[in-house]
Amino acid sequence: MRAISEAGILVVWFFAAATVVGRCGGLSAGVLTLERAFPANQRVELEELRARDRARHARILQGVVGGAVNFAVSGTSDPYLLGLYYTKIKLGSPPKEFNVQIDTGSDTLWVNCNTCADCPRSSGLGIELNFFDAASSTTASSVSCSDPLCTSVVQTTAAECSQSNQCGYSFQYGDGSGTSGFYLSDLLYFDTIMATSSVANSSSTIVFGCSTFLSGDLTKTDKAIDGIFGFGQQDLSVISQLASRRITPKVFSHCLKGEGKGGGKLVLGEIQNPGMVYSPLVPSQPHYNLYLQSIAVNGQLLPIDPAAFTTSINQGTIVDSGTTLAYLVEDAYDPFVSAITAAVSQSATPVSSKGHQCYQVTSSVTEVFPLVSLNFAGGAPMVLRPEDYLVDFGFIDGAVTWCIGFQKVQDLGVTILGDLVLKNKIFVYDLARKRLGWADYDCSLPVNVSTTTGMDEFVSTGQLSVSSSSRNTLFKLISASITLPLHIILFMAFVLIVT
Repeated sequence: MRAISEAGILVVWFFAAATVVGRCGGLSAGVLTLERAFPANQRVELEELRARDRARHARILQGVVGGAVNFAVSGTSDPYLLGLYYTKIKLGSPPKEFNVQIDTGSDTLWVNCNTCADCPRSSGLGIELNFFDAASSTTASSVSCSDPLCTSVVQTTAAECSQSNQCGYSFQYGDGSGTSGFYLSDLLYFDTIMATSSVANSSSTIVFGCSTFLSGDLTKTDKAIDGIFGFGQQDLSVISQLASRRITPKVFSHCLKGEGKGGGKLVLGEIQNPGMVYSPLVPSQPHYNLYLQSIAVNGQLLPIDPAAFTTSINQGTIVDSGTTLAYLVEDAYDPFVSAITAAVSQSATPVSSKGHQCYQVTSSVTEVFPLVSLNFAGGAPMVLRPEDYLVDFGFIDGAVTWCIGFQKVQDLGVTILGDLVLKNKIFVYDLARKRLGWADYDCSLPVNVSTTTGMDEFVSTGQLSVSSSSRNTLFKLISASITLPLHIILFMAFVLIVT
């Protein structure tokens, strides 16, 4: 590579004079000096200069457009193996890793504090448990009771103030477990891929919870985890915090692998797939509520009163990745089980095990059991294979037994679609457009990801390349950032590759 001569490097001195006429008629001027990036007597390779430019462009693009963020997923939906999905995050300075459960049914990201007395110290998941120590992080700061964030979440009873002026929280989950502690502000780290050769090691200050007390199943060691990663719609969720700072688009996606050891992908961005169907979110709801209209078994609609799926304070249909199984209201559960039993009467033997409806089979369940369709508003069906509504129960009296994975809801009228249903599908939570989308997919394969919704051009994660038109877009965005309003620049998207 040819070196750049000293004469080829411009030495720039910048003189800036500002004249300010005030009430006293005074005049002031100033001179600013710009130093060389490279010493005058140093020969610089062209590639080194290009590398500096690429890094600079990445910073410009990151600040203007933002990028999608990818998190690796571990865990499985199998209730007899694990029954949850989790991912790794890094918090604090120096950064420390934490394994947190992916939960679309709650809003707050929290991890266990080092001051937690009753938190598990070991985990049956085979992971090392970590505890956050605010005193050991040089960038950590507490959230005071007077902080606007605290005063806003106090109204939702998700926060409370202590005598030490720390903004605290205490809330319960649907399974009866609970956690309490206080809010902190610190750095969250993530990798943002902006282009083929541009991977930005990014970080952003976020507010999260530091738990000092756990109760219920959260205290058990068999599935102990460092915390919960809440992906709800409220302002305190990480996706809302990052989107409000133009770091990521206001959309996230996941693809949870069901077979084998599980795993999958979690993306702060939009996974795109030509088979995607969308259904509108029910407005003004704290969870991801959808309009479930009917259920069909083998193409035949079940005799269910549509009122069973009406959304109200204690009714509706919720998508929740923090729930392992799925739950149907009683008015829908009984017709559903009856239809399944009738459909397999010639090929499976109905049995009851611990109050669950099960079936003994001698061949593959895909050959015996029918397809089920959950039909949502907007003409969006969610087709369930037998593995999406059955659970492998092992052997009973020497015969392979599968049980209905849907559970009957008797007290409240809330239908919950958990990991049993969500696995082996791409799910897109498009908060910007108030809709939720899904498509059947093998989650062990690469996915196509756009950093903003409405992206027309994208690159397969398996290619690790950007087309020439995409490269041109990069440079257009750099120049456009000088004159275009920020909201227009943000609408212009990049291609992200998720491995």
